[in-house]
Amino acid sequence: MSRKIGFMMVVVLLAATVLAACQPTPATPEVIADTELNVLCTPQEQWCQGMKQEFEAKYGITVNYVRMSAGEALARIEAEKDAPTFDIWWGGPIDSFVAAKGKGLLETYVSPNFANLRDPVLMKDVDNQWVGVYVGSLGFATNTEWLAAHPGTAAPTSWDDLLKPEFKGQVMVAHPSTSGTSYTALATILQIRGEEAGWEYIKKYAAQMAQFTKSGAAPAKFVGQGEAAVAIVFSHDTVNEIENNKMPLVLTFPAEGTGYEIGGEAILKGAKHMQAAKLWYDWAISPEGQSLGPKYAAYQAPTVNGVELSHPELLDVNLIDYDFVWAGEHKTEFVDKFTNEIANAENLKQ
Repeated sequence: MSRKIGFMMVVVLLAATVLAACQPTPATPEVIADTELNVLCTPQEQWCQGMKQEFEAKYGITVNYVRMSAGEALARIEAEKDAPTFDIWWGGPIDSFVAAKGKGLLETYVSPNFANLRDPVLMKDVDNQWVGVYVGSLGFATNTEWLAAHPGTAAPTSWDDLLKPEFKGQVMVAHPSTSGTSYTALATILQIRGEEAGWEYIKKYAAQMAQFTKSGAAPAKFVGQGEAAVAIVFSHDTVNEIENNKMPLVLTFPAEGTGYEIGGEAILKGAKHMQAAKLWYDWAISPEGQSLGPKYAAYQAPTVNGVELSHPELLDVNLIDYDFVWAGEHKTEFVDKFTNEIANAENLKQ
C-alpha cells in the first residue's frame, strides 16, 4: 500500500514538473531606459549647446557632447572603434558619414521618422546607416570694407575669380583634413572640372590662401574681422556672421555652380546608450527637432517636411548635381593628396 502511494506521488510530481515546463516563460522585465547620451557634434557650438538643452528638457536624459569639425570627428571615431566614447554623431557633411560607413563604423537603424524626409532617395543611406538632418549651400563671403578700400575690385562670382591677382593672399578656407566644409569645396571643384583640370585649379587656389583654418565656419569670422578679403564657407555661416555678429560681409555664389552639403547623423557602432541614441536620431528628423536651428543661429535648410525655411534664398542658387557617395568614397584619397602634395595641415588657424 505504501509502495503504491509512493508510486502515485512520483507520478504526480512528474506531471507537475512537465506541466510547469510547458507553461510560458514569464516576460523579461523591460530594460531600464538610458539616463545619459554621448553626442559627437559637428555643427557650430551654439547649435550643439542648444540641441543638448532642448533634448534634456524634453526627455530628461543628460547629454554629454564634444564639438569637433567633420575631419576630426571621423578620425576620432575611427581611432576609438574598439572602445567608442560616443553613441551618436550629429551634423557634418554626409561624405564623412559615407567614409565612416565604408570603414564599418556605423550602426544600421530604421527610424520611424524616415517618413518625414523631403527626399528619401537623396537624404538617406540606402542601407539605413545615416540620414540627412540639414542642407547648406557653399558660397563666398567678402569683406565690404576691404572692397571699399580697393576700388575696382568686386566680390567673386565664380571659382575663377578667386585666382585674380587682387585676391593673392586674401582668401581663407579651412583645411580639408579637418573640415567638411573645405572638403565639400574641394570635391565640388573636382566634380565641376574633372579630376585632372580640377587638381591643377586646386594648386592655384591653394596658393591664393592667406591661411588655412581648422574649422569650416571660422573663415567667415576672420574675414569679417578684416584678416583677409574672401572666405569660402557654407552660406548659412555667412548669414550668421552678418545677422548675429554684425560683420561687414556680402554673400555671393559661383555662377557656374556650387556644391552643397547634406548634414548627417548616425548611431555609432558599439554605442553604449542605444535607446537614447535612437531617441535623439528620431527627434533630429522630426519637424520639432529641425525647427530649432534658427533659435540657435543655425540657418541650414531642413531635410524634413513641415518646417518653414528661414532663408530660402540660400538654396535658390545654381547647385551642381553633387555626388555625395563618390565624394565620400574618395575622401581619404583626396584629403591625403591635398595634404601631401599641395598644403600640409600644420599651423592651422584656430
